[in-house]
Amino acid sequence: MKERLRPAWALFFVLMLASAIASQETRPTDPDTPEPHAGAQAARANRTPDYQDLAWRVLWLGLRHPKANQRVEAVKALSLMQGNRRAAAFAMRALNDPDPKVRAAAAATLGDLHVTAAASALRALLSDKEPAVMLSATYALFLLKDAAAYEIYYAVLMGDKKTSAGLIQAQVDRLKDPKQVVEMGLQEGMGFVPFGGMGYEAYRMLLKHDNSPVRATAARYLALDPDPVTEDALIQTALADKKAIVRQAALDALAQRGDSRCIERLAQNLHEKIYAVRYRTAATIIHVGGVRAGKIPSK
Repeated sequence: MKERLRPAWALFFVLMLASAIASQETRPTDPDTPEPHAGAQAARANRTPDYQDLAWRVLWLGLRHPKANQRVEAVKALSLMQGNRRAAAFAMRALNDPDPKVRAAAAATLGDLHVTAAASALRALLSDKEPAVMLSATYALFLLKDAAAYEIYYAVLMGDKKTSAGLIQAQVDRLKDPKQVVEMGLQEGMGFVPFGGMGYEAYRMLLKHDNSPVRATAARYLALDPDPVTEDALIQTALADKKAIVRQAALDALAQRGDSRCIERLAQNLHEKIYAVRYRTAATIIHVGGVRAGKIPSK
């Protein structure tokens, strides 16, 4: 009798072990990996794609991509997600990235998100040896209405400090040629310091007779147009325009509009080869989904 039971018990043990191993393999091992929420599990049960969960995973991969340019675009995309604590936390972590362009992107994003708790960390970046990072941190502090920003801008304008006291003496000593430093900061900082409301990269495109910055500006202004025909046009632009800068502007406008009905159509961008568009789409989907769920206020 015992001999007959052994194969059955052995088979049961093997099945239980295999199940446990499979469970461990499918569970994220990184504590920062976005865990599927209850909605994602329910969506899988109903075989309906959970675009919020997929969007978070797209962004998470971008934020940890080995190439700095991809990390930059992923961090910039976080700027669309005002009121989202996870986005703010990711941006804060990016302040310590080894690449200055990523640090600059993180600083500007924290300003765009109005993360007042980041003021101390941003002030520390005023001592960064890279001008792009220093100027981006200054821009963020300006958005947060921190007086340290005025000290930097005064020094850039006049080549000297306004007062003898302050946090930025070492930086001011480096501003021997303010114009050169600003241009370097704009180029390396990916246009985070405004040029009359226009990023430096957009300004350079205009000089090359490229009208895409003008179209991008128009797309952002259309965020305020309540006409559903306009929303359809923005979605089409976000999905298929030939210029990435225009597609990103359309996504910005859709994020500001906060209409969750665009999510399903935008989801195809989560597989877009242009990573800047892919990450910005992910952030738009997360933000708009949060507005729909009542988690964050719509603009």
